[in-house]
Amino acid sequence: MAAHPPGLDARARQLLRSLIEQYLSGGEPVGSRTLSRSAGLEVSPATIRNIMADLEDAGLVASPHTSAGRIPTPQGLRLFVDSLLEIKPLPLVDQQRLARGLQQMPGDARELATGASALLSAMTQFVGVVTVPREDDLPLRQIEFVALPDERVLAVLVFANQHIQNRILQMTRRPDAADLERAATVLNAGFCGLRLSEIRAHLALELQAADGALRNALGDAVELATHALQPGPESIPDMVVSGQANLMGVHDLADLQRLRGLFEAFQQKRELLALFENCAAAPGVRLFIGEESGFAPLAGCSMVTATYGVQGRVLGSIGVIGPTRMAYDRVIQVVQTSADLLGGILNRIVTPA
Repeated sequence: MAAHPPGLDARARQLLRSLIEQYLSGGEPVGSRTLSRSAGLEVSPATIRNIMADLEDAGLVASPHTSAGRIPTPQGLRLFVDSLLEIKPLPLVDQQRLARGLQQMPGDARELATGASALLSAMTQFVGVVTVPREDDLPLRQIEFVALPDERVLAVLVFANQHIQNRILQMTRRPDAADLERAATVLNAGFCGLRLSEIRAHLALELQAADGALRNALGDAVELATHALQPGPESIPDMVVSGQANLMGVHDLADLQRLRGLFEAFQQKRELLALFENCAAAPGVRLFIGEESGFAPLAGCSMVTATYGVQGRVLGSIGVIGPTRMAYDRVIQVVQTSADLLGGILNRIVTPA
């Protein structure tokens, strides 16, 4: 929760909440006369003007023009979201739309992320962003080895989402079929259900503790696994972005230079991906308003993210990027519900029946 600025009593909080709700709904500066009718407070217009002046002095509201009403500042929006916003459950019809949309997606991790990103954009009319689960983060279901000419071996990795990777391994010697079968048996019997990094760590420990025939068997498995289970291109972080064109019709983002910077960030992805990767390090919902993200192209935007994963393990982040004038209660619930549903679908995919 954000600390309340000095002097922000119950009346000021009520007026601030009413002002922000009207601004988020209508997009126009809110005047004292409008507030006196809508805030539900038995106070005079002069009192409302005085309270508005105090809120402006506190940096929570601002006057875009001399004679206009007031709009919330990013600091005012932050206070509103942290301590004045009432989060209501997402309507059942929206929950069902999200569930149906995600359940119709193929089981491939990238296609799921692509579908979830497009669905987020359609539900909010903003930009949907989803980081793609790395296959190195998914459990390995099976591994097999096939001898190729010279000292090469084909490693066939089957992951828990049924995706298959074929990797060509260059060995120091040519193993025979019995060596390959024995190594596959050792790996499948002892390590299926673990992730690649976990298998590498377990093999290293068992090799240190083993001796004799077991060490020889493990030695073949370790040499093959060392080559086959190294991080590949599939372990490089990636993300899917959908609905960028939605921002072109947003009045608050009408500045062409600002839009150009946003679209370049969406296209290049690198810094935006790093921001979402950082969000994945802190489970739960996170919200950045304006410059809070530390990413210059998002200075005029808000970003809502949530983590998703399986079996208590975070696999990535899912989120929405839009103007600071958004229906925060709805967007937060859409993002959180989508994250929960995506995690549930992935859990069914990677958990053996």
